[in-house]
Amino acid sequence: MSGPGDGKKKIGKADVYIHEKGKSGATVTHIDIELEALNKIIKPGENSFVGAKAGGVFIGLKKEMINRAEKELKK
Repeated sequence: MSGPGDGKKKIGKADVYIHEKGKSGATVTHIDIELEALNKIIKPGENSFVGAKAGGVFIGLKKEMINRAEKELKK
């Protein structure tokens, strides 16, 4: 993990869960990242992609999402 740095804005502390298939409505085991601030960037129903990095993951953004993220950086 690279931690805080130039060009990074912290948006909150997320709750992260491994959601097991067959429980609480999950049809496949997956990871939930729950943080309302993310919905300002990735709207419910939109899809993106995730990649691994040392110490964690990153979420790749589509053009519309990038525009919303950059708007949040300016706040």
